[in-house]
Amino acid sequence: MLRLENKVAVITGAASGIGAASARKFAVEGAKVVVVDLDEEKGAAIASEIGGLFIRADVTSEEEVKAMYETTVAHFGTLDVCFNNAGISPPEDDSILETDLQAWRRVQDVNLTSVYLCSKYGIETLLAHGGGSVINTASFVALVGAATSQISYTASKGGVLTMSRELGVQFARSGVRVNSLCPGPVNTPLLQELFAKDPERAARRLIHVPAGRFAEPEEIANAVCFLASDEASFITATAFIVDGGVHAAYVTPL
Repeated sequence: MLRLENKVAVITGAASGIGAASARKFAVEGAKVVVVDLDEEKGAAIASEIGGLFIRADVTSEEEVKAMYETTVAHFGTLDVCFNNAGISPPEDDSILETDLQAWRRVQDVNLTSVYLCSKYGIETLLAHGGGSVINTASFVALVGAATSQISYTASKGGVLTMSRELGVQFARSGVRVNSLCPGPVNTPLLQELFAKDPERAARRLIHVPAGRFAEPEEIANAVCFLASDEASFITATAFIVDGGVHAAYVTPL
């Protein structure tokens, strides 16, 4: 039996990286997938590839998030999984001494406020359809200090982690599981861009990974699929760490 057979899943930030890999994995495991992204060309291509539905939505907009779930239910009749994965890590988010307020607020809006909105209206929809699973993308930097500072990114992911924990506790008896996913560095276009722009900064990340390499998006997608499935039926309010051992290693920032 397929692990996500007949489940309906909404994945934000699904046009590339972890989101795209998860959309493909979910489809292989039998889910009906709603691909959500601002990138219409890439998002529509992923949706077409997997036989899913593409919705262009700005996940920082309350109205667009509400409409995203309304469209999902109108099209598929229900909702079972919310993978709130959209996020950014812009170069202007650096040390607290260098990061200005505008950069801080932009990252908080995309990385944290969007998860608040997607969780708020996603859980409301799940409750109306018998429950389900919410997976919110946090990061290993929510657990340990980053060797390379991204102050707003780190703070936003800490917020995702603690918010997910509270939601997991609050809705545990209502049939809705909420977990945060904490990936380590992943070989995505975002990280490849960092390598290209600042190889020294990227190398500082790699040296602290006990596994000796970055994760592939498909490896993170496997973890997301597990959390979305009934195999994880007794897992909620936890930080699911997939980081090659980063959180457990003793390191000194370079």
